[in-house]
Amino acid sequence: MLKMFSTQLSGLFKRLQEKEEFSIEDGARLLAQAAAGQGSIYVFGTGEMAAVVHEAVYGEEPLRSGAVFSKETKLEAADRVLIASRYSDDEAALHVARDLEEMGIPFIAISTVRTENNGTGLETIADVHIDLRMTKGLLPDEAGNRVGYPTSIAALFVYFGLKFTIEEIMEEY
Repeated sequence: MLKMFSTQLSGLFKRLQEKEEFSIEDGARLLAQAAAGQGSIYVFGTGEMAAVVHEAVYGEEPLRSGAVFSKETKLEAADRVLIASRYSDDEAALHVARDLEEMGIPFIAISTVRTENNGTGLETIADVHIDLRMTKGLLPDEAGNRVGYPTSIAALFVYFGLKFTIEEIMEEY
């Protein structure tokens, strides 16, 4: 089972790399504006996506200018925000996104767009949206269901793509 999961996960990473390459680059450019200036890159994650927050702020190689976003965070015009949620219609993520939009703070979002959203999710509000494309589990079980839904692993893959691109931008800057 682990070998099949590993194969499917590799395929997911490849799809993300191919289909979201430009969004990752655009998102990194947007976040690099804060790192290059006087701003911070605040990271907010719902549910299991708190893994992205912890990696960005407390990981072995933290994100340059990275900080945890909370309700008490006082944002400045130079700040940028990264939102990560399982789905683009996550209420907590949408609440933060609407507040950021109202304040005029640019932000990017990482989540899976569900077709039933009808264009009302993060993908329509965020300055840049990166779609995880995880609509079902990666493996079939014996009952015909799909299991193995590693959204946090996929989000961390995207996060590292953003981080590496930000670092490349900052080296050129």
